[in-house]
Amino acid sequence: MTPQAGGAADSEQVGHGADPTCVFCRIVTGADPAHEVLRDDVSVAFLDTRPLFPGHTLVVPRPHVVTLPDLPSSAVAPLFERVQALAAAVRDATGAQGSFVAVNNTVSQSVPHLHVHVVPRTKGDGLRGFFWPRTHYDDDAHATAVATAIRHALDSVKGSADRWGR
Repeated sequence: MTPQAGGAADSEQVGHGADPTCVFCRIVTGADPAHEVLRDDVSVAFLDTRPLFPGHTLVVPRPHVVTLPDLPSSAVAPLFERVQALAAAVRDATGAQGSFVAVNNTVSQSVPHLHVHVVPRTKGDGLRGFFWPRTHYDDDAHATAVATAIRHALDSVKGSADRWGR
């Protein structure tokens, strides 16, 4: 997926720490669609388009930051508060036993914008090591249903709706 440069969305992004050529920045600004599960002043979280399992969610900071070491220290805790809540919400929404949380920095980072993977896990799910088969949602309705379930589960995790103004 290669974003197109130009247009009003691009001029808005440049002034707000976003890169108009970055697909994740384009999701953050609303220029590109995504199955969102969280959007607030700190981050945007949405379903991975090539999930390891249904519910595989990406959490991105709103400003364009390439790797975790590039993220200002003051932004780490707020970002990972969202990751922590989503780790529980993804688990609960998908009926998984737990979750896997990971960040790639440069190596294996398919999009050069910091993103945290929150992946539902169940014993015997076939995920071994770091050679992971990717799956697909059955269709857009399936992705929409999973995103909706995660949003609802997120609302019940530690009062996140009140805490983040959702």
